Amino acid sequence: MTRILTAPPLIPLTAKAAASIPLTILFEDSKYVAVDKPAGLLVHKSDIDKHETQFLLQQLRDQIGCYLYPIHRLDKPTSGVIIFGKTPEAVAALKKQMESNTAVKEYLLVCRGYCPEQGVINHALKPISDFKRKRDKLASQSATQKPPQEAVTEFKRLAKIEVAAQIDRYPQSRFSLVSAQLRTGRKHQIRRHFKHLSHPIIGCPKYGKSTYNHYFAQQLLVPRLLLHAYRLSFCHPMSGANLDIVAQPSGSFAALLRRFCWDSALTVPRD
Repeated sequence: MTRILTAPPLIPLTAKAAASIPLTILFEDSKYVAVDKPAGLLVHKSDIDKHETQFLLQQLRDQIGCYLYPIHRLDKPTSGVIIFGKTPEAVAALKKQMESNTAVKEYLLVCRGYCPEQGVINHALKPISDFKRKRDKLASQSATQKPPQEAVTEFKRLAKIEVAAQIDRYPQSRFSLVSAQLRTGRKHQIRRHFKHLSHPIIGCPKYGKSTYNHYFAQQLLVPRLLLHAYRLSFCHPMSGANLDIVAQPSGSFAALLRRFCWDSALTVPRD
């Protein structure tokens, strides 16, 4: 039997403010704990932001009183479901499912334009790094640099809208709500793949377009990356139970869904 676990929408907070309230736990047993990660919170200490003092991993360890091991990652601006292991053996078992694609990671995103109704993006991606030292090393070793890595993303358009606002060249602006599933786990894969499709994700400063990001932030009051880890489904390696862990979009993302009448378009958890 499939166990469906969901979290209600949350009010968005800064990383500093988020540290003062408990994280929303979506699932916990003796082997794993899954939480709803707020947007803007680093998963763990990183050179990406040396001045950041709040980290999800440490906050969760303090909250549940247990040492935890990372299994996968979410970028700082991405919200949604993330899971940790309580033992190295539990981590290895679930990582094996993720690497073999028997575990399903589903994301929600809002992108520019009407993207195709559905499809598979099979576009290899070059290794990248957030760290200047590593970027410089990659640049200096361009002659021997590793080739692009296989990267596959499946997607389905859930809804679309045309807005009476001239943001770029046209008097009307179009947007899509999309469900995406990772079949590989490359760095910034979804953001890079949708840029490759010419449908960049709204709110992404690195792979998006600033005019659209500014419009959403200033006119629609959505000053964030519109990428959310919506669902994680897997077979519990120890108990054999099928788990379907869902975190509903929160804050400004949820408000935008209501504004565009998209909230009813979200995929329904499986029975």
